[in-house]
Amino acid sequence: MKKRIGLFFGTFNPVHIGHLILANHLLQYTDLTEVWMVVTPHNPFKKKSSLLNNHHRFEMVWQLCEDYPGIKPSDIEFNLPQPNYTVYTLAHLEEKYPDYEFVLIMGEDNLKSFPKWKNYEVILERHDIIVYPRYSEGETRSDLIDHPKITLTDAPRIEITSTFIRKAIKAGKDVRPLLPSKVWKYIDEMNFYR
Repeated sequence: MKKRIGLFFGTFNPVHIGHLILANHLLQYTDLTEVWMVVTPHNPFKKKSSLLNNHHRFEMVWQLCEDYPGIKPSDIEFNLPQPNYTVYTLAHLEEKYPDYEFVLIMGEDNLKSFPKWKNYEVILERHDIIVYPRYSEGETRSDLIDHPKITLTDAPRIEITSTFIRKAIKAGKDVRPLLPSKVWKYIDEMNFYR
């Protein structure tokens, strides 16, 4: 039987305990063998001064994963053509790891906009999708909710955001409870987001 790898994409700017809680929950309560935290590169066409360099964000994800053997950091998109389209990343991974089965992990908010993704039908045809609950505006199409390849999971609903954490750090607030200790140490030592 093929290893089932859950792909959890994000800018992880910074990665926080919400990401960890979710990745660990999916590892414990689904049939996933591993969860890969795929760090999305900085899009060179967008000016985002608050987005840390790829290697810093990857380092924080690596620090987070160190104590959780089933959760792996991935920089697979760093060497793929920009902008990154999930459909191409999935095709690349299938080619590179033919013995693995890749499952997409996404928030409910992303499922609502999923039909706008490049070649979303191809993704649905080839991959299972696990959707975790998130508060967001608008309705999800019923054909997606009832789709045999889409599983809605009852993972804990975590409403911590990286944006909130960045703003709190800038404002001098103590955000240590929101970050794995190694990630906080790295942010603090590098003087990020201040």
